[in-house]
Amino acid sequence: MSYAIISLGGKQYRVREGERLLVDRLPTEEGKTFHPEVLMLGGDGKFELAPRSAQVTAKVVGSPLGEKIRIGKYRPKSGYRRHTGFRAKLSQIEIQSIGGTKRASTAAPKKEEEKETAGAPAKLPTGYADLTVKEIAEQAGGWSTEQVAAALEYERAHAKRKGALAALEAQEGK
Repeated sequence: MSYAIISLGGKQYRVREGERLLVDRLPTEEGKTFHPEVLMLGGDGKFELAPRSAQVTAKVVGSPLGEKIRIGKYRPKSGYRRHTGFRAKLSQIEIQSIGGTKRASTAAPKKEEEKETAGAPAKLPTGYADLTVKEIAEQAGGWSTEQVAAALEYERAHAKRKGALAALEAQEGK
């Protein structure tokens, strides 16, 4: 049976197809699918570290709260007592597929993404709209001047993310 090790929210999880697990709250809405970072694929006595072509497809099933944690503070002989509580915000995800195979249910969102990027400038790096500010800052050094200019134009017109604008303007100045 194949498995994968994925990274979500700074934590690593060993997952199998069809498995459900609770993770820290994700920005993805309920019912939507996403592709977490794959650190390793394994199964049948073989494994592959940092696979480039394979991806894991996960679907957000719900957004429950974790168990309540009670916190009490007490100082003897002074009458000081405080009680607070905490409930972690979680997301329940279901692993739909592991590996390079894609299901028909994930094909529809890809078409929507292609339509969204159709209005973007032609020189924009592939998958730019899905990149985070950190990924933009890391990858911008390898882009051509045309791609940096197109990304800068895209940020000013659409997203207006300050961190991405700063990283792109720094690359444009070089």
